[in-house]
Amino acid sequence: MAQKFLIRFSQKGAVFMGQRLLLFPMENRTINVDKQLQRDTTGRRYIVSTKTMAGARMLPMTEEVYQCFAEILRRRKPPRVETMIDGHGNFLYYDKNGNPLVAMHWEHYFGRAVNKYNRIYRYQLPTITPHVCRHTYCTNMALSGISAKTLQYLMGHSDISITLNVYTHIKFDNAQKEVELVQQRQQKEMENVRKELEQVGAIRPKIIPFKNEA
Repeated sequence: MAQKFLIRFSQKGAVFMGQRLLLFPMENRTINVDKQLQRDTTGRRYIVSTKTMAGARMLPMTEEVYQCFAEILRRRKPPRVETMIDGHGNFLYYDKNGNPLVAMHWEHYFGRAVNKYNRIYRYQLPTITPHVCRHTYCTNMALSGISAKTLQYLMGHSDISITLNVYTHIKFDNAQKEVELVQQRQQKEMENVRKELEQVGAIRPKIIPFKNEA
């Protein structure tokens, strides 16, 4: 029987910070996203389906992701009694009370890591959250040339317009950068030509005399 574990990927809910439950059989190197772990104001944890049908999907696992999960499983220290929530168990991460971690924990971990870095180094990192990582992944995949439909599936967007907005912003930003690079190259080429002409005596540097008013 395939070894399967439920892990969580941060996903903002309407009221609470929900968490996607990712079910992955290691030998198939796929990740099944079909449920969310949520916590209410009383601290009770419960499992619900994804917000939309598009959110339920199967994702391919890259070699790097596979190795990360393999290392997590190797280091995992199971509790004395596995916590069961709505029939699901084998969670990868628990808090000090033996409850599965929710998105709030991960946002705090990210925040502490960023704050520690900023105390040590002059270059300051911006706020980084699991949702920022998700957006970064989406942007990088779009930059790699992946089709919008494929990226929509990977991200679990119910409306492709959400995915296309990423491409629109990327195209504008890239266009702006390309224009700036072209201008820089043109200026550099003109400067090189000017220096070459000066060397062969075709033109002379323009010297502007300044009057000594002393």
